[in-house]
Amino acid sequence: MSWLFHGQPMALVEIREYREGDGPAVRELFTLGMSEHVPTSFVHVLKQPLSQMLLVCTFCALMASSKSFLLPILAVTLLLAAARQLLVHKFNGYIDACCGADLAHIGDTYMSPPDACFWVAECEGRLVGTVSCLPNPSYPDCLELKRMSVRRGYRRTGVAKKLCRTVAEFTRARGYAGVVLVTSVVQTDAQKLYEGLGYSKVREFVEADIAAKLMNFSLFEYRLDLVQK
Repeated sequence: MSWLFHGQPMALVEIREYREGDGPAVRELFTLGMSEHVPTSFVHVLKQPLSQMLLVCTFCALMASSKSFLLPILAVTLLLAAARQLLVHKFNGYIDACCGADLAHIGDTYMSPPDACFWVAECEGRLVGTVSCLPNPSYPDCLELKRMSVRRGYRRTGVAKKLCRTVAEFTRARGYAGVVLVTSVVQTDAQKLYEGLGYSKVREFVEADIAAKLMNFSLFEYRLDLVQK
């Protein structure tokens, strides 16, 4: 299926199924997309009361003991740098895990099973978006939308909506009742996208990770019902 961006001549975008040879571009796009969440995650961490209390206490304690602005400012700067580096490490670990798991075996994971698939959005020979779906054991009546990513220059142009609707059409055609997905507290644009397409937030949770719990890094589960109740 092919279509044009509004106001962008010569920008023909095709949504098609994954082909052998797309793998490196898919992993590159996934890596770029995930890396872009580091700044927003860092801001989220800074907004947490625990983080603010730690920074203020550190500054005040060193200010009182050293009688100088330089040492507390340096200490707070180092704490902020360490926190950001920890986030980078966490995201890089997640990216490596995904690129070594399903994204290393897209054909076996998504293209071989009858109720799974992987699509790419291609513009003039360049991959600009991806999405996939597969069964979710926790929701046997649904397929799970995964690996949604759109290149920065192609966001807010309809590519993401088209990819999501492709998953919904695929899911409906196979007789499933709905689509489920998980996104994070820092992915506000994604939340707006899904809600605009009719998804409803059904659950909020935090993974069993000490850092995630301390920083209140919530995950949101969304569901799109395809069957009228």
